[in-house]
Amino acid sequence: MRVIAGTYRSRRLKGPGKLRLRPTSDRLRETLFNILGPAVRDALFVDLYAGTGAIGIEALSRGAREVVFVERHAATARLARENLAALGISPGARKGVELIEATALKGLEKLAARHRVADFIFLDPPYEDVEEHVRILEFLDASHLVAPRGLVIAEHSRKTELPERLDRLERVRLLEQGDAALSFYCLAAAA
Repeated sequence: MRVIAGTYRSRRLKGPGKLRLRPTSDRLRETLFNILGPAVRDALFVDLYAGTGAIGIEALSRGAREVVFVERHAATARLARENLAALGISPGARKGVELIEATALKGLEKLAARHRVADFIFLDPPYEDVEEHVRILEFLDASHLVAPRGLVIAEHSRKTELPERLDRLERVRLLEQGDAALSFYCLAAAA
């Protein structure tokens, strides 16, 4: 695994090793950030189910003002910290980088309690846990965490059908690549 572009371009990241993770492929990550383009610069980016931290690190590398990593498993959070440390980034010590050790829902509740509004929220729960995808999308739909022109991006199996529309969020793009898919959601009024 490597950082695709930006400040940390070509720097290698530690993979999951024996941890049961399915990191987003370099190719899919590159496609995602090519779609997001320069909008990542100066954005607040939330990386749920952070795993290795590769998605959030890519956002930092491309100029995100702030990245919040949320990971519930201690060993996996340690891996994300190691990848950040290898790049000279220390969550908490560097303004604009935070790692919350909690479930995705608890992490979002914490951000909501702080009245945070994110430009990008990326979620990548285990592919087989479709209920978790829907639970997080429903929470985001009911919250005020998504900026007016913000995007929620869900990575999922190509075979999984996620809702096209919730009360406030609607899918505006579905991208399929190999076995993976990315569903892009925005607030319906912003579409």
